[in-house]
This record gives sequence, structure tokens and C-alpha cells, in this order.
Amino acid sequence: MKFRLPQYAYIIGTRGNVKDHMRRMLVEQHEVDRSVFKAVTTDKSVPLEHRLQVQRLFETEVPRDSAANRVVNRCVLTGRARGVHRFARLSRIMIRQLAHSGFLPGVSKASW
Repeated sequence: MKFRLPQYAYIIGTRGNVKDHMRRMLVEQHEVDRSVFKAVTTDKSVPLEHRLQVQRLFETEVPRDSAANRVVNRCVLTGRARGVHRFARLSRIMIRQLAHSGFLPGVSKASW
């Protein structure tokens, strides 16, 4: 089950969060363009000259930040880029603090 935060939650935090939010929007906008360009450039039935022409057009027209691998998972509260859990979009430090404060229901310290 994927935990989805509201749209406004992506902008909370630092400048990095705003940049990441903009990149996520760009990825969403250009997703179809990228898949079409990829289909054309990998199709062997299309002549090589046309494939290269489409590839050059793709490199000039589509922004670099619209690539999915440029999206960075950041903590929505602190903007931290490392140690972020995907399911909650919170850093390990914030998860620990929230758990100790009792804001995460069902989470307790391990004991065995």
C-alpha cells in the first residue's frame, strides 16, 4: 500500500523540495513524449537517419529535468535527501522523532 501525501505537502521544507516538486511535475507532463520518442528511436524498422533526427529533436525539445531518474526522494518535513523511506516520504530521523513523540500509531520501540 502506497501512502500518498496531498499535493501541497511537496512544497513544505527547503528549496530542494520545491525543485523536486517541479521535477515531478515535469516528469508527469513529458511522460508521453518520452515514451513516444523512445519507441521511435528503438524501432529498427525506422531508417537510421530518421531515428537520429528524432533523437536530436528530442534532446533539444524535451527538458532534461523531465527524466524520471532526476527525481530525488526528499523528506517532506525537512528536505533531507538521504535516508528517506519511500512509503511515508519521511527521513529516518523524522520517523524516529515522530515515533518517540507518539505521532505514529502502532509504532513502538523493539523489545525481545
